[in-house]
Amino acid sequence: MDGSTPVLIGAGQFTYRGDPAASPSPVALLKIAAERAAADAGIGAGGLSALDGLAVAGFTIDAPGSTRSTIPHSSNPPASLAKQIGAAPGWSVYSHMGGNTSQQLVNVICERISKGETELALAVGCEFLGSAVKRLTKGLGFDDWQEDQDLPEPQRIGDPRPGVTPYEARHGLNRPINTYPLFENALRARDKRSLADHQARLGRLFAPFTKVAAANPEAWFPIERTAEELVAVSEKNRMVGFPYPKLLNAIMEVDQSAGVLIASEKKARELGVPQDRWVYLHGCADAADLWYPLDRQNFHSSPAMRLTGQRALEMAGVTLDDIDLIDLYSCFPVAVEIGAEELGLALDDPRGLTVTGGLPYAGGPGNNYAMHSIATMAAKLRTKPGSYGLVTANGWYLTKQSTGIYSTKRPERPFERQDPAVLQRQIDVLAHPTVTETPQGPARIETYTVVHRREGPFMGIVIGRDEADRRFVAQTPGDMETLAGLEHGEQVGRAGRVGPGPDGQTNLFVPD
Repeated sequence: MDGSTPVLIGAGQFTYRGDPAASPSPVALLKIAAERAAADAGIGAGGLSALDGLAVAGFTIDAPGSTRSTIPHSSNPPASLAKQIGAAPGWSVYSHMGGNTSQQLVNVICERISKGETELALAVGCEFLGSAVKRLTKGLGFDDWQEDQDLPEPQRIGDPRPGVTPYEARHGLNRPINTYPLFENALRARDKRSLADHQARLGRLFAPFTKVAAANPEAWFPIERTAEELVAVSEKNRMVGFPYPKLLNAIMEVDQSAGVLIASEKKARELGVPQDRWVYLHGCADAADLWYPLDRQNFHSSPAMRLTGQRALEMAGVTLDDIDLIDLYSCFPVAVEIGAEELGLALDDPRGLTVTGGLPYAGGPGNNYAMHSIATMAAKLRTKPGSYGLVTANGWYLTKQSTGIYSTKRPERPFERQDPAVLQRQIDVLAHPTVTETPQGPARIETYTVVHRREGPFMGIVIGRDEADRRFVAQTPGDMETLAGLEHGEQVGRAGRVGPGPDGQTNLFVPD
């Protein structure tokens, strides 16, 4: 413990609610969060010039295949931000895609600090689709967004692989609103709950999240709602991907930013940061489940969630009973349900399962939601010195998992992050079903969903097993009778026939 122990010294968040025509640019959003983190640490905006490390969470419009890449933004956000805040960090990275990013960046920065590679670093991110989409649809233009367009490519961090295979993408699994319902329906069928009982359960799960969001000054939707209101389908709460109405889906079209400053203890003292601002990362872990959805053991568990939680607790030297505050990644209800189950938490745990209000209500800013979790967690831990907080972060389709355990209490041992490859090797050898891209003949449904537009249902997606028990994905006929039938009564286990669809690109499953 030679002064190289990493410590979070400042955290800042910002939510823009004004006229989209005057909304801050992406780099401006990053700068606001950075300056708020510096103010929180007591070092002022000028203190950011001392940064020797900078990590920016990737913008969702930079995801491979994004249809929104025409929105003006810097070609190198870390470099643009560094210039804006007067910093010249020797280590500067921009992340690949994934909701696990924020916690993973903190884990990496803390490891660098513990090894003496960095002294003071900022992890920061933002999302700006709220105002950007409005500017596009209303023809407002982007003349006031002065972003650097010709900078060299940034150094990237994270796993660059797409979340799905081309086969999965052709069948609609490349959209979270289509894929997470597949997990939800599989979980409900495993537990043998009726559709009505399960919908009521989803409302009871997320109603407390809305209460937390209502008290969060940075929440995108600070509105408390009843369990019944969340699941009742209406004109304002239309079905999106069965069984999720709109109010159970993460909201990505927000204007929010958040960042945290992390220093070595030695640097924190040099900067004069009061020790009552210090929050330590006691435990952390990173791992991914079998990468592509069709390769999973099943659609109601996550070995990566379980193992990263266990490892983080072990590293921190605490048990789940020692945790006082919890924020489980909450893009959709099933992420919370599976996360809680893998960690050993009850869904009605009296500690609560969020400190922000969650992605559907506090806001789901792309790859940076967990930065808001960490910033909020730090503030809450400071009000209760010695308590512990747990943050989980999930990327792609219950794929990438990062976990952190925080406390103002000083660790009793040096910070030593385990190589993520250790957990990954345990996951990669797990048995899983054989996948076929050309199923033909009798088959049964393993899980399913019905995807809706504003006008109503338009596509059924089935993951099934053929006679040889090989897994496949297919779409269903698009007639209203078939689609409506899929939403009435349990469909998991239902028999049918599968074969090539009329377009020659997708498989077609016709239920018996």
